[in-house]
Amino acid sequence: MLSKDSSPGLQQRRFAAYLDRLALAASHADRAEPLKAYCRGLLLPLERKSVEPMAARLAPHNVRQTHQSLHHLVATSPWDDDAVLAAVRRHALTAMTAKSPVAAWIVDDTGFPKKGKHSVGVARQYCGQLGKQENCQVAVSLSVATPQASLPLAWRLYLPESWAGDRERRRKTGVPAEIGFATKQKIALEQIRQALADGIAAGVVLADAAYGNDSAFRAGLEELGLEYALGVQRSTTVWRGGAGPLPPEPYKGTGRPPKLLRRNAESQPLTLKQLALELPREAFRNVSWRAGTKQRLRSRFAALRVRPAHRDYERDEPHPQQWLLIEWPPNEAEPTHYWLADLAASTQLKDLVAITKQRWILERDYQELKQELGLGHYEGRGWRGFHHHATLCIAAYGFLIAERTRFSPSARVGTLHLPVPKPPSELPPRGAPHPSRAA
Repeated sequence: MLSKDSSPGLQQRRFAAYLDRLALAASHADRAEPLKAYCRGLLLPLERKSVEPMAARLAPHNVRQTHQSLHHLVATSPWDDDAVLAAVRRHALTAMTAKSPVAAWIVDDTGFPKKGKHSVGVARQYCGQLGKQENCQVAVSLSVATPQASLPLAWRLYLPESWAGDRERRRKTGVPAEIGFATKQKIALEQIRQALADGIAAGVVLADAAYGNDSAFRAGLEELGLEYALGVQRSTTVWRGGAGPLPPEPYKGTGRPPKLLRRNAESQPLTLKQLALELPREAFRNVSWRAGTKQRLRSRFAALRVRPAHRDYERDEPHPQQWLLIEWPPNEAEPTHYWLADLAASTQLKDLVAITKQRWILERDYQELKQELGLGHYEGRGWRGFHHHATLCIAAYGFLIAERTRFSPSARVGTLHLPVPKPPSELPPRGAPHPSRAA
């Protein structure tokens, strides 16, 4: 049952007040009305959320001027994405954490298939949406999550090396001079550092193996004092139990004393797959972690303390112990997922599984941002427009997330009621002469 707070009139007033705060963050009076209109357009039941269909629905009798206004706002106007996202965060995070504290920070990237080669950052690269190498743009995001909800905090386009060093393409698409090539892992660490600087309550950092396999990314999180539970590949090497590399060679009395750890033929780490296959069957236990669409989700898991082995022969002390979590579903011939978790040694298996599986909530965000709010519908080619459009999509989504905390956590986007003009029965295509000027 919906609370009285979900009545259309109150909801519209809250939305208007929210848009006023976003307009202030955009810091120029001329941007206020276009920004509000753009956010309203993103929440309309349109098949495509690009500028033209939004303008046609928002102002059916003044499409051309509205189109120009919205296009200028998103493609050209130099407002600060970070300032607007901070306003979104203040509103949405306050609502999200009213009942539950922050549980996790989720790092991920998402792809947008593109034709041609002129849109900023487009290249042939892995596209998660398609599950293969394809011509696309890829953006890296950091989201904050409670057990019930999540919201992107930061968003940045990944600029491939082929783009980072191409002055002409950079000039045409307006890539800022300070933006050079950075790996996705480095971009994510920058976003995490900024979130800490902004005073956002920290959670366990979650990411898939594209980030967890990067030892520099894990080391960066450790330096920042953050806990993590990161996916890793089965080829990652570790030392089982209390094992580890050999101590340095004994000092022979001349020269500098040896400091680096060693390995020999008898002292070698194992891959995660080797270690998993050595475990007895009873090491794996059935664990359920949340309700699915038809029944509770469950699988078999084992957890044990291990010591990462990545290049420890270049160190003077071994890596600290941490958790290895292994998922081996009953009907699979071998384990399907592995995670390294820098969590307390007292952490229980069910808690390890619950926090690791919290990443699913990000998939829901991307699904709604793309399908309901048009995150991938921007048709421009420039750096500024790509980020402005994404910021306003996140802004619209942030209001919806806050509204859900007022009533049903499972409510979907359609619960927002916006008064908008009805579209005319026929809309002339852009560029066609206006009916009143047909003569």
